Amino acid sequence: MTFPIAIQLYSVREELEKDFSGTLRKIKALGYEGVEFAGLYGHKPAEIKQILKEIGLLPVSAHVPFVDLIADPAKVVGEYAEIGCEYIAIPYLTPEYRPGADKFNEVIEGAKIIGKAANDAGLVLLYHNHDFEFEKIDGEYALDILYNSVSSDLLKTEVDTCWVNVAGENPSDYLRKYIGRSPVVHLKDFVMPGKKPDKMYELIGITEEKKEEESKAFEFRPVGYGVQNFSEILKACKDIGASWVVVEQDAPSMGKTPLECAKASIDYLKTL
Repeated sequence: MTFPIAIQLYSVREELEKDFSGTLRKIKALGYEGVEFAGLYGHKPAEIKQILKEIGLLPVSAHVPFVDLIADPAKVVGEYAEIGCEYIAIPYLTPEYRPGADKFNEVIEGAKIIGKAANDAGLVLLYHNHDFEFEKIDGEYALDILYNSVSSDLLKTEVDTCWVNVAGENPSDYLRKYIGRSPVVHLKDFVMPGKKPDKMYELIGITEEKKEEESKAFEFRPVGYGVQNFSEILKACKDIGASWVVVEQDAPSMGKTPLECAKASIDYLKTL
């Protein structure tokens, strides 16, 4: 394992709400070197910067909803620049902004604006995919259309290897499509023994009903405990020039708490 490992803090959101700095200390104790934000839990950027400095964690990146970013790009990006983040990511698109919807073009044009604001603040804009971006438009994946429509100096990738697999593509092969454009890669594991559920997201700011039978058809897992081939994925990360890998588990599983899942993930990665 040659990459520094960060964790997407959405994975431990309930713990952060109860004890922000204490949870970050536990993350550090597990061996994580960096964090990726999904909200600031009421803390000021300067306060978070100081907390991370005291603990010894690096602020790698942040997931910020597209509508918040585009509403005031300079202000929002500036907050994460103050914390010291290297990257800021568009994490998720609500249905009206997804491929095939009227506002998908707004995402493409908005990424150019946000990317410029990020660059001006010394950050790099990323796009974090799910599976719905693998809808084809005129024979081409919408995700590829996004990357082909926005120059690489304004937008880079944050490939989520779980959702690439769920969409039917090989994560390692897809990563290699974006050599030199993939500084941060999400490592996420899962099992999907049944059919793909209609409602499967447990994501930032989104609450979707889940049927009992659907919850059995798909489950997020700690890294190394599902179907993903992480040895091959990490080889691809090396080939594309990635700088960071980020562990993310949207919901705990296997009877473990979120922090226990985070420990299982990094313990596995350190065996590779």
